[in-house]
Amino acid sequence: MRRESPAEIAAIAAQRLERLRASVPSDQSAPAAPLAVPVPHPGRHALHRPPPAPSRVAAWAGRRLPTLAGSARLRLGHLTGLLLVAALVLAVTAWWAVHRGSPTVPVAAPVASPAARTTGGSAPGPSAGASADAAPVALAGSATPSPVAASGTVVVDVAGKVRRPGIVSLPAGSRVVEALRRAGGARPGVDLTSLNLARILIDGEQLLVGVSPGSGAGSAAASGSAPASAPVSATQGASADTTGVASVNLNTATAEGLDELPGVGPVTAQKIIAWRTEHGAFRSVDELLEVDGIGPKTLAELAPRATL
Repeated sequence: MRRESPAEIAAIAAQRLERLRASVPSDQSAPAAPLAVPVPHPGRHALHRPPPAPSRVAAWAGRRLPTLAGSARLRLGHLTGLLLVAALVLAVTAWWAVHRGSPTVPVAAPVASPAARTTGGSAPGPSAGASADAAPVALAGSATPSPVAASGTVVVDVAGKVRRPGIVSLPAGSRVVEALRRAGGARPGVDLTSLNLARILIDGEQLLVGVSPGSGAGSAAASGSAPASAPVSATQGASADTTGVASVNLNTATAEGLDELPGVGPVTAQKIIAWRTEHGAFRSVDELLEVDGIGPKTLAELAPRATL
């Protein structure tokens, strides 16, 4: 197709303008002078002049579009290859995740605690270590109190200068300080240095609070050594039986009967009766320490003859 020259384009534009002017109705005013349209004159440099802007845009688009189309095709091919590689990687990863074996986690066997082995009654084996030494004692039927009761509790007698003396039950493994706390604590001014508050309680023992270590019968209990309390009680009972002296019941005796106890006079006997009226029956001979006028020395003298 032949492109029109600039001169031809200008001539066509002038003809259309004349036709448009002829179609418009004329008015009374003088006609306006026609617009002068510059018509380029061809010369010897016409071939070297730049074409109009639309022609330049069209030429640039014609030169670039094939390159862009080829570039687009190249990039699409690259994208397709990348997608294939990604799909292959995902497939391999999924196959590996499904077919690989899960690591086996070793499960540690439960180990029974020493307390459970003791309460369960099973005899320790040769590899039990230090607990093997305790097995012959348990099988021999020794009378030594066991630190752990069969029921999982320990029962001890807290006596002496405490706020609530008597029998207390505590979980197995409890300490002396817990038994003292259960009894209401020591009375003000009582010296507790002779007690081992951190010692583990033994089932069936007696804790005598407020008695100095050199007070005779109560010294073993005051020091917190439970096994020594049994021989003391046995000695006291034997002396009462061998001497043949009548015992005095602290809960039923009158003032005259209490007066027969060594170290107890009429005034102290009345104080014992007054304490018995206020607090009820005596639950242990050691509760006499709560009576005003009776100390550890007097208690050691009258304990062999006092009964409940």
